[in-house]
Order: sequence, then structure tokens, then C-alpha cells
Amino acid sequence: MDAAAHGRYPNALRKIDPRGPMFSKILIANRGEIAVRIIKTARRMGIATVVVYSEADRDSMAVEMADESVFIGPAPAAQSYLVMDKIVAAARETGADAIHPGFGFLSEKAEFADRLLAEKITFIGPNPGAIRAMGDKIESKRTAGAADVSTVPGFIGEIEGVAHAIKISEEIGYPVMIKASAGGGGKGIRVAANRREVEEGFPAVVAEAKGAFGDDRVFIEKFVLNPRHIEIQVLGDKHGNVVHLFERECSIQRRNQKVIEEAPSPLLDEKTRERMGAQAVALSKAVGYDSAGTVEFVASGADKSFYFLEMNTRLQVEHPVTEAITGLDLVEQMIRVAAGEKLGFKQKDLKINGWAIESRIYAEDPYRNFLPSIGRLRRYRPPAEGKTGVVTVRNDAGVREGDEISMFYDPMIAKLVTHAPTRLEAIDAQATALDSFTIEGIQDNIPFLGAVMDEARFRSGDITTAYIKDQFPDGFNGTQPTDDQRELLVACAAFAQALVAQRAAQISGQIAGYTPDARAERVVIIGDAVIPVVVTLGEEGAVVAQNGDGREVRLVSTWRPGQPVMEGRFGKAAFAVKISSRAEGFRLKLRGVTETVIVASPRAAQLHGLIPPKPAADTSKVVMSPMPGLVVSIDVVAGQEVKAGEGVAIVEAMKMQNIIRAERDGVVAKVNVAAGASVAADEVLIELG
Repeated sequence: MDAAAHGRYPNALRKIDPRGPMFSKILIANRGEIAVRIIKTARRMGIATVVVYSEADRDSMAVEMADESVFIGPAPAAQSYLVMDKIVAAARETGADAIHPGFGFLSEKAEFADRLLAEKITFIGPNPGAIRAMGDKIESKRTAGAADVSTVPGFIGEIEGVAHAIKISEEIGYPVMIKASAGGGGKGIRVAANRREVEEGFPAVVAEAKGAFGDDRVFIEKFVLNPRHIEIQVLGDKHGNVVHLFERECSIQRRNQKVIEEAPSPLLDEKTRERMGAQAVALSKAVGYDSAGTVEFVASGADKSFYFLEMNTRLQVEHPVTEAITGLDLVEQMIRVAAGEKLGFKQKDLKINGWAIESRIYAEDPYRNFLPSIGRLRRYRPPAEGKTGVVTVRNDAGVREGDEISMFYDPMIAKLVTHAPTRLEAIDAQATALDSFTIEGIQDNIPFLGAVMDEARFRSGDITTAYIKDQFPDGFNGTQPTDDQRELLVACAAFAQALVAQRAAQISGQIAGYTPDARAERVVIIGDAVIPVVVTLGEEGAVVAQNGDGREVRLVSTWRPGQPVMEGRFGKAAFAVKISSRAEGFRLKLRGVTETVIVASPRAAQLHGLIPPKPAADTSKVVMSPMPGLVVSIDVVAGQEVKAGEGVAIVEAMKMQNIIRAERDGVVAKVNVAAGASVAADEVLIELG
């Protein structure tokens, strides 16, 4: 927090008075990056920390950072992080006088808050009454309606089964959204555009709700076309004070789970912002809300009308963008409020400072419909954090190089946040930071995120929750390089090959040391293009002349062979390109562009030629698992006829159930697996005749 922010909020960085009501030790009932995030704030406040951990998290970063740690059981959350008795016992064992639940797990369980109250352990979150009133999606809509908050048309009540769900959906009118009442984090949600999709989607949501949240209640509401997901951060204390900390736009989503968030929203004007904020505060006061929470709305991009969706009675994953534009530490504010302190500021004291963008770095393959990826982080190199000029970079993570990404939990690896004076400056800073973020060993969504930062519609702010589907209707297959990007990639590959060749010559004794102004002719093969270049090595990089046209561009870089990212300046612009050696050349990644570039001498290029790509294998006669996971059900038998698009199996991983469909009409020739089996990505489940 800068000095100006500190001046606006006099208690924001105030040191703890040892005679006051603050806590001596906080137990964190969570894992991963949010556990690390809470530890950092508690450490700054002088409060000792305890983390609980499952078998999968025994060697985690959070365990390493905390003052104490307590083992609570096997990897599945239902046997560890969701077991209240184990959490309470850990607090008793370590003498923790407060528990922060983070998000997910027990954070929105009123029963957990009740239990801690009975145990005389402070819950760093809202009171149980507020959780009950607003944490349940059905009850929160009733409460909102009573408080004159506009809500999305829908059915609020118990749904008796598939037939009842179809009847409700047809009365509301398609499309509808089927949602788990106790859901969160994008889990337990399906959009149905017709009767068949309700028939398939309703049982799937019920199953996900029961498995992920232990509560199989489901409700149905109208799905607003061209919606934008905008949420208001609220903060209340135990003395009746409530403020809002402005809005976050969270419209870039896949599978109804947020991917990119920003604050403020490019949609809202000051009048709409005030109206949404006032409704969020009024609703919070109506239930006596006394912690950090988020009131979520769906807004129309056409007329800026908005409807209440739900309230998350906990800290949100995307809270860092709000911290960036307000200068407040929300974890610290939650701790102070839980200790009985009054808010140290009023609504009139709060101002929006600049713009912040957050990208969620997920362990998933964007080229395969964002399916989860598991494995070890062989390389994990995030961009440098801190402030440079007007740009601030922050990376919230709970992993280190060498850590294992497990199938048991959410696939999020890190949250990358950039803050700058304007939206476009924050976007450009985010793109640059993503360019230099290197992960190896698993698939990650960084290429997709980088591509979005360059995409014209996103940069204009004209986005909806259907953005990914609209912009990438056939899935994300990478992007083609622009002329400028291609020129940069050619220069990087040529420079890299020249340095590799020079190093080999040094090792073999052909040259004694570094030779500035070494000149070499090369041929670069990128895609279908064969480009002659002349590379002249210099003290700070290279001059690369392309296409024999005499035009020279200077590439300045301190890169050396073996480094995963080549950074520097190309002409007058800064760049960061991920680069790795391959048998056939160099693999270069820039935003959504991935290119394998071959660099050779003119003679070698003549001998090499251009090899046409191999035809893709015909996989239409088999049904494969698109990801590693657990087979929930096989819904066909040998000899059964199936139609293209028909669901034939369900595979679950990372708390998400996926309906696997046949690609074509056919007859089931063979079923290779049974329910309960663990399968790998691309494993053949069913063969068609």
C-alpha cells in the first residue's frame, strides 16, 4: 500500500496493540495460494499461523511458510479439509484462538461458524445468521426479494426430479440455468437450451452438488442472454457499518468459472456503480453482514440493467484486483473486523485508483477445451513482482518449482495481477507478464490468456459471459502471428541459433571466446514461409536482416542458451518470448502463438526441405477420455446403437463431471472400462463398430 492510501485509511497499516483484542494465533482451514496469502498478511500483522494439510499437501508451500502445521488426513477433501472435527481439534492442539476458512471448503458452512462459536474460537468471517440468509442460493433470493433487490426470474423452491425440472424450465422459457443451491467456484452449473439438455443437465448438477458440497438441492432460473457478470465487494463490521469497495467484472469464464477478472468494470458509469453499490450495502445491512463478502449481479450490456444473482459470504478468489484499486488488504480487514474493531473508513473515503487485471493461471489444456492437467511442475518461473514505473505486478501462488499438481483439488496454480493508471495499460502489462511466465511439466492456460489480452473485442471492453464461446466457437487452437510477431519470432530464433552455434564452436575450440560482429547467413523456416536472414552478433544481442531486403532490425537481449524466456527489446518495443530447444529447431511461444522454427545454413535448408504435416488419425470410431480422471458411469453396452452427440459416459476430475459424447452414429462394439476405473487422457473408453 502506498503512502497516499495509508493516509486515507489510518488504521490500515496500524501496528497491533498487544493489549488490544487481536489474535495471537490464526489457524487457516484451507490450502494452496489462499493459505499462503493469509499467512503473508498475518505475518505482517505479527500474528502466528497454523495450517492444516492433507496427504497431498504434506510438502506444500503453505506448510513450509506457516509457523505450525497439523496433518488432517487423506487427499480427498471429504476426508480432510471438509471434516469439522479435525479442524477444531487442530485449533485446540495448537492453541489457535481464531480460524480463517479462506474460500471454498468450510468457508460458507453456517454449521462450521456455529461450531466455532460454541468452541469459543473466533470465526474470521460473517456471523452464522448472515451465512444462512445469504450463503444458500435459494434463501438469498427470497431475502433479496424482501429487500426490494431485483432478481432474475426463476423458480425458488425444491425441485422434485427431472420431470419437475423440465416443467419449470418450460414455464420460465429457454434457455435456463440449473444451479446447485450450495454451489460456488463455477461448480454445479449447467445452461440448458432445450428439453434434452435439462434431462441430461439436471441429474449431472444434482450429482456434482452432492459430491462437491454435500447438498443436492438445485434451483432453476432464466439465463439472461448476452449477460455480464459484475460483482460488488462489501465489507461490514460488528457495529453496523457496511461499505462497498466498488465492482469487479468477471465475465470471461469457461464452464461458468471465472478466468479473467478486472476492477473496475468497463461497462459501468458512475450512476450505475452507485446504484449497484447501494443495493449491495442495503442487502448486507438487512442480514447484519459483518465481514468481507461479495454480492453478485448479472448485468445487461445493452441498457446496464442488473439483477441480483447470489451472495458469496466469504473472501473471493479475485479479491486482489479490489485491493489493487483501493489500497486495502481485505484479509487484514477481515481479521480486524473479527476481532471486534470498527471499520477505519467510511464510504466517502473510498476512491478508485487506476485499473487492475487478474488472470487465473490454471493447470489445464486450452487446446483441448480447457480440460484439467495434472503432474509435476518441472519448471515454474513467474514474472518478477513489484512496481516498475506506473505498473505493479503481483503473483499470488501456493506452489513452487517441483510441486505436484493433484487431481484432488481445483486446478488453479496462481493468480497474476497487474495494476496501472488505465485499463489498456493494465492489459498491456498483463500481456507482458504472461509472456515471461514459464511453466513446464503440465499444460497451462497461459497461451490462451495471452491471446485474449491481444484480442480487439476484449481490449474494447465489449465482453459477455459467452465471450470464450463467441470468440473461439471451435475451441482455442492458438492464434496466427501478426506480421510484427512473425518478424520477432524469426529474429529470436535466428539469434538463438547463432548463439548456440557460437557456444558449440567455443566448446570445440574453433574460437577462443565471444566474437562481437560475427556474421552468418541463415535460413529460417516458420510455418509455410522460408525466410533468408543475415544475423550479425553484437555485444548486446544481434542485428537481423530479413528477406534480403536490406532492412535491419536490432534485437537487444542478454539471453543465453538454456534460459526459458528470451527478453529484451526488438526495435523500440520490449518483448518476452518463451523459447525451448527441440530436435527440429526451437519452440517459441508468444501470447497465443506457438511456432516451431527451424534455423539452418542455406545448404542444410536445401537438404532439409519442407515436410508436409501428417494427416490426422481418424478417432471417430472410438470414444476417448479427454482428461485423466475417474469413470463415474458407462451409459451404454455392447451392441447398443448410439447417435452422434449422445452421452455415453461420465468422467470426473478436479470436482468436475464431464459428459463424454459419441462423435458419430454407430453401434457399440466394445466397452473397455467400468464405473470406478481411473483413466488417463486419451484412453479409449468405448469402441464403435
